[in-house]
Amino acid sequence: MSQQQISLPAKLINGGVAGIVGVTCVFPIDLAKTRLQNQRHGQQVYRSMVDCLLKTVRSEGYLGMYRGAAVNLTLVTPEKAIKLAANDFFRHHFARDGRGLTVFREMLAGCGAGICQVIITTPMEMLKIQLQDAGRLTAQQRSPAMTLPLKLSVAGTAVPARQYNAGVAAVRSVSATKIAWDLLHSQGVGGLYRGLGATLLRDVPFSVIYFPLFAHLNRLGQGQPSEAPPFYWSFLSGCGAGCIAAVAVNPCDVIKTRLQSLSRGAHEESYSGIVDCARKILRKEGPSAFLKGASCRALLIAPLFGIAQVVYVLGVGEFVLDYTPNTLFSA
Repeated sequence: MSQQQISLPAKLINGGVAGIVGVTCVFPIDLAKTRLQNQRHGQQVYRSMVDCLLKTVRSEGYLGMYRGAAVNLTLVTPEKAIKLAANDFFRHHFARDGRGLTVFREMLAGCGAGICQVIITTPMEMLKIQLQDAGRLTAQQRSPAMTLPLKLSVAGTAVPARQYNAGVAAVRSVSATKIAWDLLHSQGVGGLYRGLGATLLRDVPFSVIYFPLFAHLNRLGQGQPSEAPPFYWSFLSGCGAGCIAAVAVNPCDVIKTRLQSLSRGAHEESYSGIVDCARKILRKEGPSAFLKGASCRALLIAPLFGIAQVVYVLGVGEFVLDYTPNTLFSA
């Protein structure tokens, strides 16, 4: 089997394996990020990432930290595969003249990868956020000062109400399947793509920053231009580039999380769009609100992309495809 033949399938396997391993390792941090970003001024349930995780374990058990992980693990394989493979495709296409890639072309390749991935990212984030935030809403509902019912609602559209006032049982009763069915029934496929613009606003700049930065950092670990850098250097390069890109686009991530949160707590207002959301956050919570969850996001993205790049650079997919029964007995 030629390298050209196995190139795309190998990239898809690499992206899938990287996504599953990475998400499994860092998902609790992602849950804390979502809950911290959704907190409004004066209604804080959690003081920090550690406080959020401790309260989650106490009220929902250890598995409570993995609320929404099933959705992520199901969809992260195509999402990461599309993101990494698309970036490689665009880089290869832009470098056909044999002169290598300029920084501008590297940024264009990252932009193309970010646009492609939202096909999977948007519905995945939509469902994941509802599951992750259910525990925060339940904790807020138990507070004596916040006794209003919590409902699943979408601006301008009637969606069946969902109560979150029965403690852990209520949290566990919320399922991705039920949420997806409610959205499809009330709004069609477009319901799963609520927040698409905000997702693009986050993912495109992230990819524009991340991929060129990773390529340049990774290149510093090469002894010779023709040699691949050691795997630990690729890991550190992925962590560094991911951390910088994650913090840079955190304001967009806060806006996306707010727009995609269908359930609201007492006195939590809705938003009609990206501009309206940004304006209300700035007016009522101040500029610092756009950095909510930034440390969590850095801790989440850094190892996630470090792991992804190691799996990708080591060529797990190439190894798997080279040693299938067909190739073993075709020699």
